[in-house]
Amino acid sequence: MLGGEAMGTYIPNTGKEQQEMLEACGMRSLDDLYSGIPDDLKRREPLDIPEGKPEADVVREMQRMARKNRVYETVFRGAGAYRHYIPAIVGEVTGKEEFRTAYTPYQAEISQGVLQSIFEYQTDICELTGMAASNAGVYDGATAAAEACEMCRDRKRSRVLVSGTVDPKILSVVRTYAFGRDADVVCVPEKDGTTDMEALSGMLDAETACVLLQQPNYFGCAEDAEQIAEMVHAGGAKLIMSCNPIALAVMKTPGECGADIAVGEGQPLGLPLNFGGPYLGFMAADEKMVRKLPGRIVGETTDLNGERCFVLTMQAREQHIRREKASSNICSNEALCALTATVYLAAMGTEGLRKTAQMCHDKAAYLRGALEKAGLKPVYDRPFFHEFVVQAEDEEQVHAVLNALDAENILGGLPLGGGRMLWCATEMNTREEMDRTADIVREVLKR
Repeated sequence: MLGGEAMGTYIPNTGKEQQEMLEACGMRSLDDLYSGIPDDLKRREPLDIPEGKPEADVVREMQRMARKNRVYETVFRGAGAYRHYIPAIVGEVTGKEEFRTAYTPYQAEISQGVLQSIFEYQTDICELTGMAASNAGVYDGATAAAEACEMCRDRKRSRVLVSGTVDPKILSVVRTYAFGRDADVVCVPEKDGTTDMEALSGMLDAETACVLLQQPNYFGCAEDAEQIAEMVHAGGAKLIMSCNPIALAVMKTPGECGADIAVGEGQPLGLPLNFGGPYLGFMAADEKMVRKLPGRIVGETTDLNGERCFVLTMQAREQHIRREKASSNICSNEALCALTATVYLAAMGTEGLRKTAQMCHDKAAYLRGALEKAGLKPVYDRPFFHEFVVQAEDEEQVHAVLNALDAENILGGLPLGGGRMLWCATEMNTREEMDRTADIVREVLKR
């Protein structure tokens, strides 16, 4: 049995309290709870698993296993997950027991703290994106993009156009969602690192529900989002912008560009890389699309005494009420990840976030120049944020460069095929690291 003493405050009742509850039910032991189950179905002998170990032995074993992981001192790779500095206060706040063990806040009267944290998160996302309303977060950025596409589809318009410059992982999830709905997903060609505007114009028709655009895109280039928004709206469709939240501190917001829905991966907002998760998908929309937002929205109101309080609103959208009529299956609580983003944004402040974004861009520009001097030519001559693509002679040269960097505990750019590599720099990278990386690349290319 897991007694209250064994699990500390994670179990809401003690062994004594459990016994009192049993007695109130007319039972003497927990076995009495299972008296209706035939004895031949009950397991009497112990499970065939090793005996428990002392805590010190368990810690040593976990540390031994952890040493198998490769943790690079220097990282120049992004492609959707980024290494940023996380202020110590973020972990200090989100590590509190009351946040880590909180469940879905269905009962507003006892969930005011969690509801307020979600409300603050929604407010931050609206300010970042320039949109009217945000939900409480979904599983990750790819899920957010797929859910946004579903928001735009209806009986008359069901086709989804996705720019060829969108992250392939996002496209994969969008297609998975569309397969279940028997929807059509079509890719818009890429031209010189950005969306082919002429091709997009020719593909927009009466069946097009929406266009999914990434800003900055997968290759790091800045898209002409405002012109695309005008083109999409002229065709009667909606524009979804998948954005890097750090970049929004220095770039025009989706709201300013005319987007109908803004989505993105919230991992850069205080969430460690964590071997791929858990992450946070943010979603925000303009006023016309608010009622179609999946998941939860927390609203502010007043109680019977006129005091400020928070409640869940527009719950009729969710599948636990609408069931087969629901347009989304999003249900799990993302509040801890959302709280992490909220604390991070509060710690950084407007100016801190802007400085971080500026440092990301400036360091990426320096790295791009250093790699070009070392022999890796930039592929696209376009404005970029903190990622860019360079060209090597062939795949053999790409592997040689990455292996040489790996030997020095440096994670280089992501291979894209055809001798291309996608590089990334953030505020975490130093000039010394970039110069050292460029020197190693130069030596490899001379061989």
